[in-house]
Amino acid sequence: MKEISLKLQPWSRKDIAKNVVTYVMNLLVICALFLGTVYLDCARAGKPVAEFFADLSDLFNFIILMVLTLGVMFLYFMFENRNFLRNAVNSEMLFLVLELAIVISYITGRYVNPYLRPLALTALLTLFLVNSRTAVFMNVIYCIMTFIFDSFSAINGTIDIINEVFFFLMGITSGIIAIYCMKNVYSRLRLLVMSVIISIPTLACIAIPITAIGEGGNVWWNLGSGLASGPLAVVAFIVLLPVFETIFKKVSCFKFAEFTDHKSKYIRKLIAEAPGTFNHSIVVSNIAEACATAIGEDALLARTCAYYHDIGKLRRSEYFKENQAEGDNPHNDLMPELSAHIIRSHTTDGYNLITKARMPKEIADVCVQHHGTMPILYFYDKAKKFTDGEVDIRQYCYAGPKPQSKIAAILMIADSCEAATRTLKDRSRDKVTKVVRKIVSDRMQLGQFDECEITLKELNIIIYTVINNLTGIYHSRIEYPKVSLEGLDLDD
Repeated sequence: MKEISLKLQPWSRKDIAKNVVTYVMNLLVICALFLGTVYLDCARAGKPVAEFFADLSDLFNFIILMVLTLGVMFLYFMFENRNFLRNAVNSEMLFLVLELAIVISYITGRYVNPYLRPLALTALLTLFLVNSRTAVFMNVIYCIMTFIFDSFSAINGTIDIINEVFFFLMGITSGIIAIYCMKNVYSRLRLLVMSVIISIPTLACIAIPITAIGEGGNVWWNLGSGLASGPLAVVAFIVLLPVFETIFKKVSCFKFAEFTDHKSKYIRKLIAEAPGTFNHSIVVSNIAEACATAIGEDALLARTCAYYHDIGKLRRSEYFKENQAEGDNPHNDLMPELSAHIIRSHTTDGYNLITKARMPKEIADVCVQHHGTMPILYFYDKAKKFTDGEVDIRQYCYAGPKPQSKIAAILMIADSCEAATRTLKDRSRDKVTKVVRKIVSDRMQLGQFDECEITLKELNIIIYTVINNLTGIYHSRIEYPKVSLEGLDLDD
């Protein structure tokens, strides 16, 4: 689950205006959808539309209830996730999720069977586009809207108040089940297999005789439709999710899995052009994933960021030690200032490459933040040997910014610890522990974690996790005896 930031970003008049326009425009869209359902229902029943508009009290009451519902939605985000609300695009995304879910529910419910409605669609889309907490709230909003639509549309003669209440409860329970059963499922096939679980509340309600739709309702037809409602919600989710990812530049767990596929464009380039950097990134990804899991952060995001954190080294891969052949170091012919500039540039080069490729901003941010403003001590020390005067250490520091998120802080620690441990001749647990604790202590002393919301408790958990992982990766092995195999015959 993506954590809500505690740092409140300032709002401008432009942000306020965009949000007001977004809410007003979508209120009009929802009202237009309601009028569309009224027109279609009247046409289907052979009634004149003018009959509905003869008394405007229903339309007026519908608008009032929708205004109240959207007001609750606005207040929730204002107090629970103000930074999310600040960007009007996020609100527009959620409104589009609601509107599409209402349209799909109307079509399946009116023209096929009311029990076929994919009641969990809003919950699933919000879960994978935002987080589980927001998904629970949006599921309630969707159920309220569906209840209002059913209550005020021209179908009142088909679905009575008892069934409306049952559909409201079915929507709530189906959405909650979908959220908490599928939030850690990263396989589309598993989602489809588990989708039948979403249908359980609908099937339970069908089993209650008073919920039969219409006179002489076909129980078997209702049961079949109810059973298909869960899979239909998942199929609609699988189809719509890539559309939302593209339009609103959101990244789900499925997209992160695609980025870490070794057949993806930049991973293939790393393997071919910077194999040492690639192998380092693989080890760092395992450490970062374990650390993220240990402190409750998004493990898949941490793993993906680790894969790409050094992608900027592709620009000058031969200038980085892990990619150099033995004895071949181009820095031997360069002044330390230029060497430091080349090494320092890999963070901004990575940021620019990720941004140009239109990959997630979270990955680009980690590329530029994972070294913070730390000094490049090797070339700083080399420069001091070349001059008798003072050397400005700021010329040998990374440009920053410092880590702004816990994931970036994890990558800073995992990256440095893996590189330092690799150089140790003695990789016993005591030696690794000293190295890891010194690296974290140095970064704390230089204020590298001051701009992210990581706690001392979380840092201690990360230290323990990094030590465990590094001692597991670089564990000691028995020395193989030098025995000649010549002349041995293993055949009977």
